[in-house]
Amino acid sequence: MSSGRGRGHIRRRLTLGAAGLAASLLLALVGPGAGPAHAVSGVCAGHKVRVLPFSKGRVEVFKTRGYVCVVLIAKRPGVRKSMSVSVQARGSRAVRDKGRFTHRAGPVTVHAGHRCVRVTGKISGRGVTSGWILC
Repeated sequence: MSSGRGRGHIRRRLTLGAAGLAASLLLALVGPGAGPAHAVSGVCAGHKVRVLPFSKGRVEVFKTRGYVCVVLIAKRPGVRKSMSVSVQARGSRAVRDKGRFTHRAGPVTVHAGHRCVRVTGKISGRGVTSGWILC
């Protein structure tokens, strides 16, 4: 014999599932960069804390809520060239984007918390390394 609790339980699960689906859809439509802290370049959230220029381009470093995001931007976009960008929080492995790109490499993001990070960027063999920054 049924106690009647089965229908209420199913209804509650369906309601929670529909609410979760609606929230996921809303996040997908709005996206993570919809807030006012979204970067001007459109690829990293947060505020720009460093720019590391070099002869073939620049590496832009952004920070928000313990996360550090970096992107490498070529000075002369157009032709595919070898590019790589990485960011490493002290005590962790580096996160890297490497390949042949026309305009930019990245973004790459790490959770640094309050740890120092090291940023590197290269275009066709020329590049820049930050050393430990944002300590």
